[in-house]
Amino acid sequence: MSHISAEIAFQPEAWRRAADLVPQVVADLPQHGERVAVVGCGTSWFMAEAYAGLRESLGHGETDAFTATEFPHHRRYDRIVAITRSGTTTEILDLLREQRGRTTTVVITADTDTPVVTASENIIDLRFADERSVVQTLFATTALTLLRAHLGHDVGALAEAAERALLVPLPRLWLEAEQITFLGSGWTHGIAREAALKLREASQSWTESYPGAEYRHGPISIAAPGRVVWHFGSGGESLVDQVRATGAAFVDHADDAQVDLVLVQRLAAERAVHLGLDPDRPRNLTRSVVLDG
Repeated sequence: MSHISAEIAFQPEAWRRAADLVPQVVADLPQHGERVAVVGCGTSWFMAEAYAGLRESLGHGETDAFTATEFPHHRRYDRIVAITRSGTTTEILDLLREQRGRTTTVVITADTDTPVVTASENIIDLRFADERSVVQTLFATTALTLLRAHLGHDVGALAEAAERALLVPLPRLWLEAEQITFLGSGWTHGIAREAALKLREASQSWTESYPGAEYRHGPISIAAPGRVVWHFGSGGESLVDQVRATGAAFVDHADDAQVDLVLVQRLAAERAVHLGLDPDRPRNLTRSVVLDG
């Protein structure tokens, strides 16, 4: 079994552990009413977007998500949450050091033996969700689960649904699709972006992602037989007839978008193998981006 496949399978257990951790770190996490920025790079950025959408929609406070290089330094926040699996990503470290003493920061990481520990005053240790594969699956969803548990979501139900998603056979059409587009709205747009990234990273597939309501405004032009449009969350019923009229397959599951992402992770790993690629060693990628100078 590849590392990524083992890490995908471990997610339900890791999600439960993350929920159990919340009472120990509750003081470090965003408090109700705080103005919060959540930052990350790559997959962690998309998890930040998903959490920001959820937190704000539930009325917990204004919440923005940024990639670290695009953080608006002229704005003021009560707390900055940084998500970084490796704890060594240059852009995250630069941002935390710049904000130290100005804004309360908290880092969610899988490796506390890294420079990030001295760059932030608050560290949440998710070492049980660390990964050997370059392609992130386990850590990303576990970090999001920690944050969702703090918002009051039922992690037990999520984990049970994920266990079922691990057993569902993947249709051959998905494995052989020429192109896959992922759609979402609100918090699920971050999940859609992560789904597209996973397939690109692991299997070098042609994938795209858009807000669901924007799909009609141009992107639907590439829908065709042998291609797939995958919708996360609510609202898919407004698109199904138009997508099917193009000949493309339309995927729209009732499961929570985070659970549905588990299917995409599995697809990324299996599609890579189907194409003769090693999903643990994606082309041109490393575990962490560390910049010179």
